[in-house]
Amino acid sequence: MSVFTLENDRLGLQASTDGAAIWRFFAKGEREEIPLMRAPAAGVGRAEASACFPLVPFGNRVSGNRFSFEGVTHEFAPNTDWDKHYLHGDGWTSEWRLAELTRDRARLVMSNDRAGTPYRYDAAQTLALDGPTLTLSLEVVNRGAPLPFGLGWHPYFPLTEGATLCAPATAFWLERSDFLPTELVAVPAELDFAVARELPRRWVTHGFEGWNGTCEIAWPDRQARLKLDADGLFGRYFLFVSDPKHHAGYNYEFFAFEPMSRSANGHNLQDGGGLRRLATGESLSGRIRFTAELEPVTPKHPSF
Repeated sequence: MSVFTLENDRLGLQASTDGAAIWRFFAKGEREEIPLMRAPAAGVGRAEASACFPLVPFGNRVSGNRFSFEGVTHEFAPNTDWDKHYLHGDGWTSEWRLAELTRDRARLVMSNDRAGTPYRYDAAQTLALDGPTLTLSLEVVNRGAPLPFGLGWHPYFPLTEGATLCAPATAFWLERSDFLPTELVAVPAELDFAVARELPRRWVTHGFEGWNGTCEIAWPDRQARLKLDADGLFGRYFLFVSDPKHHAGYNYEFFAFEPMSRSANGHNLQDGGGLRRLATGESLSGRIRFTAELEPVTPKHPSF
């Protein structure tokens, strides 16, 4: 595993070749660094504890670890010791190679040919800083038989007092106990982020459909906001807030907002849930941009 940093006058970033994961992403304030993604509790380790990792060849889960495609049934083996499903693809559990590195840009590549999945592919992720914007680009090239592919990212953000989220969506998936979707319904009022609202302090793990690719997270206590702008490929997102009853040591310090091109269990949905068929040698790519905005610090004048 190699750890590297990117920076410019406005932003800083620390990432790793393990899982192609971002570990720190921050804005350079007038007086201090402003975290824009969650910071690790300890040093750099496995991607599941990071600030952000790529989802390839798709995100989330497949019901029963099985799906049929063009007359062939495919199966997965679990890829963690804490979930019975093959979860979030292979990118986050793989060692990537650093193919390019400059002061403000990095490109990482990996190839997947492991057992436990029918997918054979090459992937590349590019991280680039430009002024106040971080652009993440992800590409996958199918090296196996024709299969449905999807892309996404799994970033975690600070959940400070008064933090708000604005991310319009048109529908919402109810879920069963194993985190797989059951029914597509109207977005409930408490989780309707068509306008900025605070995130609930309770367990939330749901997929949202009909996303327009824009999102804004604001931290009033830090006088900072982060705007997300995703390519049209990413027409849905997943929102996750944990709970101390389910996550030992968690105290609502962070939440996840995951842009995805594919719905959870899309492999078993009649319309494919946004998955794209790739024949051998075909590719799929997409980008998402994070732009930081900081409010200027107002000088304090001495009183007389």
